[in-house]
Amino acid sequence: MSEVTSPAVAGPAAGTVLDRPVMSVDDVSVGFGPKTVLNGIGLPIERGSITALIGPTGCGKSTLLRSLNRMNDKIRGYWRRGRIELEGQDVADSSTDLLSLRRRVGMVFQRPNPFPMSIRDNVVAGVRAHGMASRSELTDVAERYLKEVSLWGAVADRLGDSPFRLSGGQQQLLCLARSLAVEPDVLLLDEPTSSLDPVTTEIVEDLLRNLVPDVTIVIVTHNLAQAKRVSNTTAFLYNGHLVEAGETSQIFDNPEQPETVSYIGGRIG
Repeated sequence: MSEVTSPAVAGPAAGTVLDRPVMSVDDVSVGFGPKTVLNGIGLPIERGSITALIGPTGCGKSTLLRSLNRMNDKIRGYWRRGRIELEGQDVADSSTDLLSLRRRVGMVFQRPNPFPMSIRDNVVAGVRAHGMASRSELTDVAERYLKEVSLWGAVADRLGDSPFRLSGGQQQLLCLARSLAVEPDVLLLDEPTSSLDPVTTEIVEDLLRNLVPDVTIVIVTHNLAQAKRVSNTTAFLYNGHLVEAGETSQIFDNPEQPETVSYIGGRIG
């Protein structure tokens, strides 16, 4: 397996904290009961970049993604060895506040999961919970983030409506707005466009490009063309191992490992 290299990210002078990966995965193994799903994963997640996790179904991509903000914690039998750090602190440290962690490391799932409240209240649910804005500011916050995800035009006159009256694609954009409203440092995306039409997929991809470098993004995708279009770094997982990671252009155009060559070429997976 090749050494993981990180593309340069523009920023302050070398040696400052902003030069370090915003998150790092260091020799991490994960499993459920007797089953090991991930084995010895090491991966820096560079600040202000988009990292794509690719690999066939069952290789551990989503398990790794969900471990970054401890979404696996309540699954029966879950265990983890190694360190996953956010700004140098292990996310599993006893001093880590889970609510704060999930504000800083937000997540959007494969299937939209709007809350059973109004469209407006969905967007500002986290903002209200964290006391990030006054009551009088909440509608402005909702408008700002609905505009950011290109949903405002469709819902401006129905903010009090149920989100379940929206299309599936609109619900996913709403969930993106909700995640962005709490101003995360890192945004985790698990197959966010797998069930979306091409137009909505393009909206989401354009949004991701515009979010960096202010937000660091990690996206799980089976769509290799999407990974190639949007990411700076690509990590290929296979059978629970990190086979290869590096700049996306290198992974797709000049992979070093035979498994990567086979996957990119469509011969495995």
